[in-house]
Formats: sequence, C-alpha cells, structure tokens
Amino acid sequence: MKLLVISFAPFIKKDGNFYAYSPYIKEMEIWAKYSEEIAFACPVLENGDGLLISEVKFPVSRLFVTKAFDVTSFPRIMSALLFSFGNFYQLFRAMIWADHIHLRCPGNLGLMACMVQVFFPRKTKTAKYAGNWDPKSKQPRAYNWQKWFLNNTILTKNMQVLVYGEWEGRSKNIKPFFTASYRDTDKISVSPRTLSQRIDFIFVGTLLKEKRPIYAVKLVQNLVDKGVNARLCLYGNGAEKSNLERYISDNQLEDVVFLRGNFDYEAMKKVYQEAHFNILPSQSEGWPKVVAEGMFWGTLPIASAVSCVPNMLGNGSRGFLLSMDLNQDVAAILQILNNQIQYDEMVMNGVEWSQKYTLDFFEGEIRKLLQP
Repeated sequence: MKLLVISFAPFIKKDGNFYAYSPYIKEMEIWAKYSEEIAFACPVLENGDGLLISEVKFPVSRLFVTKAFDVTSFPRIMSALLFSFGNFYQLFRAMIWADHIHLRCPGNLGLMACMVQVFFPRKTKTAKYAGNWDPKSKQPRAYNWQKWFLNNTILTKNMQVLVYGEWEGRSKNIKPFFTASYRDTDKISVSPRTLSQRIDFIFVGTLLKEKRPIYAVKLVQNLVDKGVNARLCLYGNGAEKSNLERYISDNQLEDVVFLRGNFDYEAMKKVYQEAHFNILPSQSEGWPKVVAEGMFWGTLPIASAVSCVPNMLGNGSRGFLLSMDLNQDVAAILQILNNQIQYDEMVMNGVEWSQKYTLDFFEGEIRKLLQP
C-alpha cells in the first residue's frame, strides 16, 4: 500500500539528509511502519528556524514539493495565488500516485488538499485534524472551511477524520481520537510531589502570543507576591521570547522565572517527573500533548478550558481549569497548595488516565486505519 501524507509541516534539508519537527516524525514512523511505501507532499526548507527537529530515518519513496505560504498581507496573498497553481498540480500528482491519502489539518495546504481529494472518491483516506474541532469556538475562516469539507459525506468519501473530543453535529466521517508520547514500557511508579517545599511550575510549548506564556508568568509572579516559594521554568522558543525577557527584567523576576529553551525528549521526561504543576493558558488547542505528557509523570496540569482540555482534565478532577481571571485563578491555585490530600488525589487521577494513552495503544489504532 502506497501512503501519501499531505502536510504543511516542512521537511528541512540538512547535510544531504531530511529532518522535520520531532514529535511529527515520531508519529510518522508509526504510519510508515504499516505501509509498503510512503510519500510526502510538503514544503522543503533549508533551515528549521529554531524548530525542534529530528532526522527522517525511514525510507521516503517520493517527495512532492509544495510551496509554503500565508495570507497575512497583500503581497503574501498575491504570492499565495501564484504558488497555489503549482501546489494544486503537486497535490493532484501525489494523489494519483497514492493508494491511501492522509491529510494533516488544519493549515493552508490542508485546505487545498481537502478540495483536491474530492476528485478521488474511491481512494481510502484519513485526516488528522490537530486543531480545535469545537463548532462553537471562534476559528479562522480557513479552518472552518476545512472542517466543513471533512465533515461533508457528499464531497468527502472513504474518509476517517481523527479529531480530539466528541462533538455534536459530527458525520460518520468523524472519529474521536487521541495522540501519545510514551510506550507501555515507560510506565513507572509515580508519587505526587510534596507541597511543603519549593513549588515548581513549568510551561512547555512554543513561545507564541496565542499560547499566552505571559499569563503563566503572571500567575507565578502573583503567587510569589503572596508568599509562595515558587519557580517557573518555560521550555520552548518562539516570537514571544523577547517580550518575556523584557517583562522578567522590568519586574525583577530573574530569580523566579527562567527561559530554558528547547529540551529534547529524554530531558523533558526528567522535567515532568520533578515539576509540581504544568501551566498551559493557550487560546486554542487540539489535544495538547504537553498536558498528557505531564500527567503521565505526575505533573498536575493548569490549563485553559479550550477544545477537549476539560475532558482531558476530567472537568477538574485531574487538573485545574483556568478561568483566565488572574485573581480568581491565583486564589484557586492557593487553595490547592493548601490541600496536599486534594493535590495527591488529582495527580494520581491524572496518572491513571494518561497512562492509558500510550504509543502502543496509538499504534494499534493506526494499524486498524491502514489495515482494516
């Protein structure tokens, strides 16, 4: 079976080899395992711009190179129109080659692929919608178009769309799904951290305005102002780094807040195993892996109530859902910090839940999709 993966996630050419975003490649290794040949339709770049990347070690049969684009300004819109002809051509060529078509959405290339796949109704298809499927959430127009195409059983046939959470109004195309980071063999005995020592908070993810890392900083700043012995370490890089550095300096938080940059897979395990709380005040998420990863190792999540996050956190039984009112959230965290029994119970609920969603379980579900 020839598997085609269409994704806006780029391949990076470096020293004659191809690299890509590490978590993405880790998942693609599983998809490749259950196909005879695998090809990608995606952009190819010369550098990763600080992206956490890993080498593509499985054989890639074909690479249908597309152009990366966005529509954030008029000149870029004009460039996108020019690129679109070449991208549509490449997508048609790629889908003709494939036996099974796999779309990675949402994204500009994902929207184009949603249109092109209409012309291949007999080919089996899957799509992973990694964003927020919640029909009530405010989404970019292009994202809503993709959801409409994927949910439409007249235009989109032989398709299983993997979405995070269970939502009203979904068609037979839609399959509630999950993602995973660890194997069954990674499971260890986990004990909740004591709250009588310094409280370690972490933020893990790309430092983007939409992820609201500054809110995580303000939460910990307010806790420290109220006498809590706390520290926040942020793991990741991104456009908000300079703003965070400025805020830390202006508010003299150098001994409280630390920007750690990107850590690799093994190093992050140790971080999760030692932290008390994992803060993610993001504006939009699909299935935030960093939340599930932290829970796996006994870190209690503090996250915004977006997408399927309330379900992941058991509506508050295995994590704290942010109201995004700073005073209210600080008061609620203080309440948890003063109740070791409640903290322990929530942590262990999270461990039990998250350790069900391993890569072994994930791999079994992917095998069913490709080899029914």
